[in-house]
Amino acid sequence: QVQLVESGGGLVQAGGSLRLSCAASGTSFSLGTMGWHRQAPGNQRELVARIWSRGSTIYADSVKGRFTISRDNAKNTVYLQMNSLKPEDTAVYYCFAAYGSESYWGQGTQVTVSS
Repeated sequence: QVQLVESGGGLVQAGGSLRLSCAASGTSFSLGTMGWHRQAPGNQRELVARIWSRGSTIYADSVKGRFTISRDNAKNTVYLQMNSLKPEDTAVYYCFAAYGSESYWGQGTQVTVSS
């Protein structure tokens, strides 16, 4: 059974930082894609960042220069370093992992940025 378990969310003041982690178990995603999406109340889920197996990355325009995605294939884990956080970054952040035709989501972790 594949599981993605996120951690690291919480409450932070604007301008602060958080680091999210997502540990995968049940299968290896070392050759697959991993990433983060987020969903704020009343909004659709949106891509935040994604990283491919060889390290290529993409970011949403709204987080470029502030967020950094990375992965540790030996630990089957993806990270999201979030700096210079803004109130509009408040959302539930979901980890994503895919390999071949299979894709999986974590349960989500709340990030709240106060002004």
